Amino acid sequence: MTDPAVPSERPRRRNFFVLLPLLLFGGLAAVFLYQLVSGHDPQQIPSVLIGKTAPETTLPPLEGVTGPNGQAMPGLDLSGFGDGRPVLVNVFASWCGPCREEHPLLMDLAEDPRLRIVAINYKDKPENARRFLASLGNPYAAIGVDPTGATTIDWGVYGVPESFLVAADGEILFKQTGPFTPEAVAGGLMPALERALARDAGGNKAPTS
Repeated sequence: MTDPAVPSERPRRRNFFVLLPLLLFGGLAAVFLYQLVSGHDPQQIPSVLIGKTAPETTLPPLEGVTGPNGQAMPGLDLSGFGDGRPVLVNVFASWCGPCREEHPLLMDLAEDPRLRIVAINYKDKPENARRFLASLGNPYAAIGVDPTGATTIDWGVYGVPESFLVAADGEILFKQTGPFTPEAVAGGLMPALERALARDAGGNKAPTS
């Protein structure tokens, strides 16, 4: 028989399970409040690659896509950083809804002569990727296909879309996790681009803070 003088453990356990959802909700609310107060953009997840040299990436082209000059779009070759401009490497896929959301911003950025936009087409079917670009426009100067996702592992990609700003000397200066928004472009990408241009013009690395 249970000794009535000994408190039962069952009410304590029941009380714990009743309080658990409240504790979890409180924790999530605290995180949300921190993000709101601090002004931190949760899409701008730090990357261990920032400040390091970009992986040397060579990928075959997306067949059947032509550039503005009517010639076949080249594949991706980041073994060198050629024309001296910073490069925005955008990882996209036709099946990715957020990629469609950010695409008009990439089309606008493609008009900026200060940088070059290239792409890694991630785990996509070529015919779907071609339809995607035919429908929404092609902001890229080069497109490399990564059908297995093996190459993006070297870039530390969590998912799509993701984008990396790479300086003319190959150093990764900025990472955007998730789709670009006007706020992310104005508050993240553009300041990083200005730092890259100032550094290149001065011949030295500009401060990153």
